[in-house]
Amino acid sequence: MIKIKKPRLSFWQIFNMNVGFLGIQYSFGLQQTAINPIFLYLGASEDMLPILNIAGPVTGLIVQPIIGAMSDKTWSNRWGRRKPYFLIGAILGSLCLFAFPTSPVLWFAVGLLWILDVGNNMAMEPYRAFVGDKLPENQLSLGFQMQSLFVGAGILLANGSIVLFQHLFGAEAAETSGVIPQWLYYSFFIGAFLSLVTILWSVFKTPEIAPTEEELLEINEIKKLPITQKFTKPFLEIVEAIKKMPSFMWKIGGVYLFQWYALFIYWQFTTPLFKKTMGFSTSEAASQAAKMSLTYNIVTMVVALALVPLTLRFGGKKIYALSLVATAIALFCIPFITDPLLVLIPMVLFGIGWAAMMGIPYTMVSKVVPQNKRGVYMGILNMMIVIPMFIQTITFGSIYKYLLADNAINAMLFAGVFFAIAAILAMRLNENKE
Repeated sequence: MIKIKKPRLSFWQIFNMNVGFLGIQYSFGLQQTAINPIFLYLGASEDMLPILNIAGPVTGLIVQPIIGAMSDKTWSNRWGRRKPYFLIGAILGSLCLFAFPTSPVLWFAVGLLWILDVGNNMAMEPYRAFVGDKLPENQLSLGFQMQSLFVGAGILLANGSIVLFQHLFGAEAAETSGVIPQWLYYSFFIGAFLSLVTILWSVFKTPEIAPTEEELLEINEIKKLPITQKFTKPFLEIVEAIKKMPSFMWKIGGVYLFQWYALFIYWQFTTPLFKKTMGFSTSEAASQAAKMSLTYNIVTMVVALALVPLTLRFGGKKIYALSLVATAIALFCIPFITDPLLVLIPMVLFGIGWAAMMGIPYTMVSKVVPQNKRGVYMGILNMMIVIPMFIQTITFGSIYKYLLADNAINAMLFAGVFFAIAAILAMRLNENKE
């Protein structure tokens, strides 16, 4: 395989390339903070929350690796390789966000979450590969930490809008069973707009690198295949890539097992936690959860690019492991703080961890996988994210009910232990190419 020599890009070219992540992560921010309260408004019980969130891991497990494999073998002179996929995903996600707050019943909201996750997964995976495609190796850290910055910015805007609109329009409104408060509508409508507009910005501002003659020949050969072979080829690509997967990715899969299981617990149970520790209503607890997310994503934005020189000096493995330790400490502290302002302090540690989690692993993986297989391997990396989430959704409801005594405090401490285990496993990561 001929290796393409990639030109260095300016700071603003890398910035423009990543703008679309703002809209994708705004949507993700709503999923973190607003979706579970909506389920509670529509009558779900707390122990149902894990299984109701199963859409994310299932669609991620199926959609991302398949889209990744397909995008590796796609080329259009007009639209490029990765752009068609994350543009279609953004349109689908935008439509779902617009409809979500009008959900009349629980099953309707759950169904929309499935479709929304399909759209977000279609957009997310090719976007990760898109950045890797464009940048030379010595700029990968900056590119993926820039993504981390936009992760923080998108979730920051999402949660900031929730806090703002509740303050402006919902502070005095009484909760009505089975009804989603109207102040939540505005955040979703903004998300529908941002999901599409920010992706279009990156699509039109950033040209893709054309494939080599060898890659183009392979792409044209695939176009000639019968429809059944075209359908099965992405699955075969995934299987073959897993067989040849660098041992680094197996090791990071162990880290992700504990990291993402714990993150899903945190996002699902912050609202129940604050109802218990602070005596809040569902709306008040959801607002407090949004403030928590607002705080840690401000920190993420501030430290994301600062992590670039640190990882270059000390290595991604050490910074990543330390960030997981910081996140564990944050989760151990949160359940024992009952002041709504003081509980924001651990979010500084959480924000540092989130900045590292959203950038460093992708940089390391991009360096060890073949360039012409980057799409499928980014999809496989996402499988390592969603498999723990899937396991969490089908196991944690029973763990929460029978082992943790239906107690959100215990759930948060459980998540902290899992982050500590992830940090230990992260020290085993070897960044050398294999």
